[in-house]
Amino acid sequence: MGRETFLFWRLAYFFMTECGYRLMNMNDAQTGMWLENRKNKNATFIRLIRADLVWSNPVIRDQQNAAIQAEKLRKHYFRRSLNVLNIYVTTYPPMDAEHMMPEKNLSASIGKTTVFTILSSRENYQSSINRMSETLHTPIDFLLKEEYEDAEIFTLRQGVLKRTGSIDGEEEQKLFEFTKPRLTYFFIVIQVLIFLIMEANGGTTNTETLIKYGAKFNPLILNGEWWRFFTPIFIHIGIFHLAMNTIALYYLGTTVEKMFGHIRFFWIYLCSGFIGTLASFVFSPSISAGASGAIFGCFGALLYLGFAYPQVFFRSMGMNVIGVIIFNLIFGFTVTGIDNAGHIGGLVGGFLATGAVHFPKKKNKITQVLFLLSTIIVIGGLLYFGFRNN
Repeated sequence: MGRETFLFWRLAYFFMTECGYRLMNMNDAQTGMWLENRKNKNATFIRLIRADLVWSNPVIRDQQNAAIQAEKLRKHYFRRSLNVLNIYVTTYPPMDAEHMMPEKNLSASIGKTTVFTILSSRENYQSSINRMSETLHTPIDFLLKEEYEDAEIFTLRQGVLKRTGSIDGEEEQKLFEFTKPRLTYFFIVIQVLIFLIMEANGGTTNTETLIKYGAKFNPLILNGEWWRFFTPIFIHIGIFHLAMNTIALYYLGTTVEKMFGHIRFFWIYLCSGFIGTLASFVFSPSISAGASGAIFGCFGALLYLGFAYPQVFFRSMGMNVIGVIIFNLIFGFTVTGIDNAGHIGGLVGGFLATGAVHFPKKKNKITQVLFLLSTIIVIGGLLYFGFRNN
């Protein structure tokens, strides 16, 4: 007994080890699972089901439900189209399943999602395996015995679950927990100390005090005080401004620093803050200050995670990050007194600065060079445009 159950786990193990799929969801450890590989456009998701089927109607309904679920995934991941390979492993085909044989094209479509179904039974095992090979463009060749012991199935199942833990758990933990944050707390202390010093020497809402301590003031930048591209990162206008940016820096800064390490975070934070101030210099004549550009740079660093590791990004924090960015940009455009040019500049700067250094212990030289050149071009273009037009 157990040949089909063994095949179910053998296919799962093969898809994960040889085809680059990862376990996304388990409906039931014995009956069904979803696997994903976003690089495979022919079958971005594989739905693997172990069930002994009697009639074909439940299969057709189940296939439609799978298409509905997959269409939700397509919208969640912002995919233009999506193909799903739906595999049923059954001992015998349904009694009315002539139209469901592997040589037939059984599919269901919802929106821009298409689900291709393959029914694998003892009668059509080889032809179903051939269809899987054609769909995935990977040869599959399993030599199966007639029956398997429970111990053999258990060992294979543990192999699948163990591999799942090593890929999803350990690797992602290393990605998100590279180091402990320290610089974030340093930046928080610096901006609080500067705020207290400024409050004791004229007040942080006083224009003269802001200019004296290094706020962005275009005439003085044009007069050669280039350090004003950096000093505004640590200056805040009023206690509410300081409180909001300190809270944001605490949550975002620690997350980014843990992912990228101290040196990379130092580069990302200051580079995005600089580009944010530079964008404000180009597009806004007003006096401005604050860590908002650098904080939006941290958002840009998280967006780079989505660029480099989209699967990890969207199943962890992706939609929350995108939602918060959109909300803040809309808020900035609709409320007066907010330097949205600095926010957008910081967001772009953080994304580019992160791409230039990539992730710790993970080199991608071509991509890093392209991002570094893009960073230089953006900075050079803004400087040229700013000094020429101001």
